[in-house]
Amino acid sequence: MQPKVLIMGIGNVLWADEGFGVRCVERLAEAWAFDDNVQLLDGGTQGLYLLPFLEEADVLLVFDAVDYGLPAGTLKIVKDDEVPAFMGAKKMSLHQTGFQDVIATAQLMNQCPERLILIGCQPEELEDYGGGLRAVVQRQIDPAIEVALHELKQLGVAYRPGKGDETDLAHESIRHTAYEEGRPSAEEACRTGDDRFFPQAS
Repeated sequence: MQPKVLIMGIGNVLWADEGFGVRCVERLAEAWAFDDNVQLLDGGTQGLYLLPFLEEADVLLVFDAVDYGLPAGTLKIVKDDEVPAFMGAKKMSLHQTGFQDVIATAQLMNQCPERLILIGCQPEELEDYGGGLRAVVQRQIDPAIEVALHELKQLGVAYRPGKGDETDLAHESIRHTAYEEGRPSAEEACRTGDDRFFPQAS
């Protein structure tokens, strides 16, 4: 029997590079189709609400922005028992603590997936509400997907070029292209503050 595989992107697309994981699973769904034993999921920042999805999976593959303390844009792959530690190391937002709790809870209930694979990218910028992925991080989406496909192939998971199931992804209005194309100009929406309140140089 084919293993039940959950491929999930987690993070908050509203905080710049925090959206890396979500954008990866979106891109994966745009280009690759899977059999019914594979589920693609935008996990966002849902924390323990994700527990039922883990309970049904044999393999969990997660895309995420992770502060490894490495140069921005660096990809690092962590597997199995090491995954929980990295989900909590140098955490940069509430979702990482939440997902570490999800894994711990699933383990306590003896319902954690047998295989865990974390494909993480070192972020460049997180303190930019409403900002998009920085270029150095965005360039790692396709390489991250290549890593994911390699790992899935090693596990005997079938995939083929085509459109994936987008049922459990975010609404089209906040997908990457729509989000970036709908961004107002700097003149329409200043991203650094209001000039009226900046100190004036003498």
